[in-house]
Amino acid sequence: MANNIELLLLKTVENLGIVGDIVRVKAGYARNYLLPHGLAEFPTPSKIEALKEERARAKAEMAALRGEREELLALMSEVTITLVRSCNAKGGLYGSVTQRDIADGLAEAGYDVDVRAIRLHNAIRRIGDHPVPVQFDKDLRTEINVVIEPDQPLEEREEMEFDDEGELIEKPIKKKRSREEEKPAKAEGDAEPESAAKPEAAAKAD
Repeated sequence: MANNIELLLLKTVENLGIVGDIVRVKAGYARNYLLPHGLAEFPTPSKIEALKEERARAKAEMAALRGEREELLALMSEVTITLVRSCNAKGGLYGSVTQRDIADGLAEAGYDVDVRAIRLHNAIRRIGDHPVPVQFDKDLRTEINVVIEPDQPLEEREEMEFDDEGELIEKPIKKKRSREEEKPAKAEGDAEPESAAKPEAAAKAD
């Protein structure tokens, strides 16, 4: 096979084309993915003709989907979602906020966004405001604001510890010492108070 080959798409392939499109792809991509999965085949005039109606339907569906996405992006142009997470005293999260978390937060706010459209380069690991791109296509893009808040005020938070598996280490509750326990223990050989020694001395004098 040559380095690049022409194939006829039998199904719509994201970021490549819709059914009935003739595309040029790398030979390895064709051999390892498109051809064995029945997504494409080598084009012939009869095969191209057979897919004309299906291609027309796919184009109409894509146009409708694009319109829906344009409307959704317009509504999301100034969207802020707030997620509450547990963190340490310095604002570092115990865990992280991922694309799925953000997609779920948007869904709760009434915005149906596929997780793949959340273009988060790295998981969020600190509290604060984080701008996050949402992109459906090269020219269909906006940016939302994701606010990560602590589950309790940082100044009231005690440092928490986790084991290697991420489980919270339960710390024993410190008991308050009683007044008797707080008194210093007598050192061996300490002299008795003077008031206690006087009766004994008086008895000897008699």
